[in-house]
Amino acid sequence: MTELADLLRDAERVVAFTGAGISTESGIPDFRSPGGVWTKYDPREFTFDRYVESADVRRKSWAMREELFAHTPEPNAAHRALARLEQQGRALGVITQNIDGLHQDAGSQKVIEIHGTMREVECIGAAPRYGTPEGCGFRRDTEWVFELLDGGDDDPRCPECAGIIKSATISFGQMMPTDALEEAIEMAQRADVLLTIGSSLQVYPAAEIPMIGKEAGAALAIVNRDPTPFDGIADLVIHAGAGDTLGNAVR
Repeated sequence: MTELADLLRDAERVVAFTGAGISTESGIPDFRSPGGVWTKYDPREFTFDRYVESADVRRKSWAMREELFAHTPEPNAAHRALARLEQQGRALGVITQNIDGLHQDAGSQKVIEIHGTMREVECIGAAPRYGTPEGCGFRRDTEWVFELLDGGDDDPRCPECAGIIKSATISFGQMMPTDALEEAIEMAQRADVLLTIGSSLQVYPAAEIPMIGKEAGAALAIVNRDPTPFDGIADLVIHAGAGDTLGNAVR
């Protein structure tokens, strides 16, 4: 932890790249570990095409979302530490694979959500193809759709064009928004320290971003409880929890 504190103390352009492991300490279950979301739901059902084709898949998806919203998680010490770095003028921002909005709750102003956000829903059109939403632009807070579900509507539709409503997150088989990915790459290329926290670094194309930062000259630091494929090329690796590690390293 002392090494991380020293690395961050000398940095002027820190970019944080975060995954599910930063939020599990806030009580949000991850997807892949034992007891995670994909032990309760079959990930093969939740592709973009299956969501479009099947009302039953949509109902299961909303049930999963309601389960994730069952409690109100709070940012932990790691989220707050990253917000402090930005407030101190030493961080460019956060690139996150997470969809929970906890970075914003902690006070981070510049957050690129490359996998979208579960706090909003959007219209994806009546019959989108090739993994690309074709909606009318309708977008609301997720509470809007939960009110409809509670009222007995188990397959909510867009009130403006009758298109399918979906969580504003990136599903399997769905095209990632190029604008968010391009912005994340540009930020990573400007970093002097690329701080990767709580990510298995196994989900592509997102996992390429830390490597892009390193190739552009950033020091790569990895904080994750388990080993990652990038540990061998990182400048610093800490196998520990995110909250204590970041909370002690950022003052």
